[in-house]
Amino acid sequence: MRSRWAISLALLLCAFTAWGQSPSVTWKAKASPDGEGLYTLELTATIADGYHIYGAGVPFQGPTVELTEGVAAGPLENASEGVEENGSLVFYKTAVYRQKVQVDGNSLSGTVSWIACSGNECGMPEDDTFTLPLKSAAGHSSRGLWALILEALLWGLAMLLTPCVFPMVPMTVSFFLKGSSSPAAGRFKAFMYGLFIVLLYTVPISVIILLTRLIGGEAITTDIFNWIATHWLPNLVFFVVFMLFAASFFGAFELTLPASWTNKADAGSDKKGLAGVFFMALTLVLVSFSCTGPIVGTVLIKSTAGEFWTPMVTMLAFSVAFALPFTLLALFPSLLTKLKSGSWLGGVKKVLGFIELALGLKFLSVADQTYHWGILDREVYLALWIVIFFLLGLYLLGLIHFKDDPERRPLNLVKLVLAIIDLAFVVYLIPGMWGAPLKALSGYLPPLETQDFVMDPSSSHSGLDPESYSSSPTISLPHGLMGYTSLDAALAAAQVSGKPVFVDITGHGCVNCREMEARVWSDPDVLLQLRDDFILVALYTDDKMRLPESQWVTTDGGKVLKDVGRVNSYFVKQRFGVNGQPNYTVLSPSGEQIAPMRGYDLDAAAFSTWLRTAKSSLK
Repeated sequence: MRSRWAISLALLLCAFTAWGQSPSVTWKAKASPDGEGLYTLELTATIADGYHIYGAGVPFQGPTVELTEGVAAGPLENASEGVEENGSLVFYKTAVYRQKVQVDGNSLSGTVSWIACSGNECGMPEDDTFTLPLKSAAGHSSRGLWALILEALLWGLAMLLTPCVFPMVPMTVSFFLKGSSSPAAGRFKAFMYGLFIVLLYTVPISVIILLTRLIGGEAITTDIFNWIATHWLPNLVFFVVFMLFAASFFGAFELTLPASWTNKADAGSDKKGLAGVFFMALTLVLVSFSCTGPIVGTVLIKSTAGEFWTPMVTMLAFSVAFALPFTLLALFPSLLTKLKSGSWLGGVKKVLGFIELALGLKFLSVADQTYHWGILDREVYLALWIVIFFLLGLYLLGLIHFKDDPERRPLNLVKLVLAIIDLAFVVYLIPGMWGAPLKALSGYLPPLETQDFVMDPSSSHSGLDPESYSSSPTISLPHGLMGYTSLDAALAAAQVSGKPVFVDITGHGCVNCREMEARVWSDPDVLLQLRDDFILVALYTDDKMRLPESQWVTTDGGKVLKDVGRVNSYFVKQRFGVNGQPNYTVLSPSGEQIAPMRGYDLDAAAFSTWLRTAKSSLK
């Protein structure tokens, strides 16, 4: 009996001893790009005292690497000096190994296995896994930090022309037209306006990155950003806000901050004005997120991929460039107050009111598409725009007036030119009522899928509907293309046909998706390849349609995803490492990624070449 207790105690002590031991080898992995999808994988081993490991290629003893993402393009080689013992290369303290690998995706992962020996005795095989985020999929494999900063600056400036940012221009002009007590105070407010914009973008992102580093990638998700951009509540709030601003510009009432807000902020006049400036900056950041979301999403992906300073620096560059035009707009109205005549400023507000009224419809359209309400179809949207801009033309010609307008004045050259441009724009819109693609406005308008009457049915597509998940997974896509809403269904079709799968990561409210479809997919060479050489699948990441319970997905963190958009968003982030749209990639019939991710790029020739390269790699 005592012997049994002794044996049990000895086993228990051995278990605690083994549990408390440090690993024999710890590994650090990194990858360096060599161009054309090639990387050099470098594995550095830190060997515990009293242990040694063997060199690569030593039979049954040397370390081996098994890749789960990526393909070996050469053998594992020794990259540091060891010692010869009994005809074999042995390493103590440290060892470095290198291997050439081919990677088509945006990450490299695998398992390194080894046997550590102490003296003349060797232990059991051990292994460790590694995952390395790569920049090739985002197109940054050979670019440094300065190139990323320059790209962020250009994106920040370009955001001014997007449909959910440009409507804030009249708001900014109107707000700062009220002027300040002095030129110095006006300049200070304009500077603070720009600073608030920068801080509202940079500080939250920096906090998220810091928490991601401290807590872990799974603890921080981007659901809140997707919610702001696609949920019905914020979009309807933004729509109502824009309508209220338009009514204010037309002279219905004067919009001011609630007195309780400013009183709580500070009783002093300077603080009161600063609170209003902050409110304008906050409104701009929130409203513009539908268009800036993909850029912010890319930065978030970088942060969860292990980078720390780079996302914060690039976000700072983006927000500075984004804030610069609005800071200048804030400065410019303070100078306008010095002009001799100010009556024309009322006319400017009326013109901006019409524009605000038209562009505010975009937010109602986003909610309508993501929830399939069907209340703002393309022809209804176009009809409203045609009426709004026609009335604007009449106003510019002096044929209609508002009650607070000054006495009627003769038509001048500026108003005549603006009226001609506006009415020409109305004429351009009218064919859209019969299905004209209106490519120049593809990002602003609802897709052709929502239009009831189209003279050329091949130019429309039916889009995602509830039946596509309950009966057949096939849908019509732009330009008469046919595709799937399920990747599994697309892969099954690809295995039968032998064709690669073109994956379209898209969204109903995605402005750039519509532009890509209208300007790039319509290219004859691109369209021919998509129609004849690929199986197409469209993954909508913002669709709010609820899935049947059998298709719900539970994340690694235990969260249950119940609608199409969240399931697709989670899937593409896990599978492809992207969190924005549009994004495109190509899979083999077996599901392997055979092309790097490709995002928003209106170069149709480059897109065509990318498709051909993907097909060639499959062959």
